[in-house]
Amino acid sequence: MTNAIELSHIQKTFPQFALRDVSLAVPTGTICGLVGENGAGKSTLLKTITGLLNPTSGEIYFEGHKWTRADLADIGALIETPPIYENLTAWENMKVRALLLGIPDEKIQKVLKTVDLTDTGKKKAGAFSLGMKQRLGIGLALLNDPKLLVLDEPVNGLDPLGIQELRALIRSFPEKGITVIISSHILSEIQQTADYIGIIAKGTVGFEGKLQEQQDLEALFMKVVAKGGNES
Repeated sequence: MTNAIELSHIQKTFPQFALRDVSLAVPTGTICGLVGENGAGKSTLLKTITGLLNPTSGEIYFEGHKWTRADLADIGALIETPPIYENLTAWENMKVRALLLGIPDEKIQKVLKTVDLTDTGKKKAGAFSLGMKQRLGIGLALLNDPKLLVLDEPVNGLDPLGIQELRALIRSFPEKGITVIISSHILSEIQQTADYIGIIAKGTVGFEGKLQEQQDLEALFMKVVAKGGNES
């Protein structure tokens, strides 16, 4: 199986270590759940993959070649809060991004359908529920037809229905040829969404591998965290 992205001995210091030594290979066509305690380095790692931060050392490979900023054309991301204009409608928000990317209006309609926001009409994004805002943020990340989609804690603050809707959306992406990396500290959510997993503890990946059916993710997570990483 080929890998969508590979991280080789990534370090990031601020002045203190945020990432000590991260190596991770995400297979193409999977949903990779990245889990760790708050402050473990998940967001820092995702910002490194998406070009928001430069690693202090180490290498990133995208689809077999060394990552360059040109690869951002094939990467979509929702990091922290959705980058939306609250005074604009869903369609207008998408149009702003589409104009920057040179994308036709037909693609906007297609993506709005994918994220189930075609019926919002003239409603301003500021009046959207949190779940709708999250779906709009994901829609913006999908406009460029990414091969890799990076989502940082996308279900934070959502109610159970919003979580269920977002989970179904995320699970549909591999069928569309999109590899997904999703971070969360909610283990049960990762268990229901991901099929591959990386556990970050103290700035390093302590475990990575295929998520087995009926696997006790909480027990594995606690074991890795207790050891400070390095669970084979």
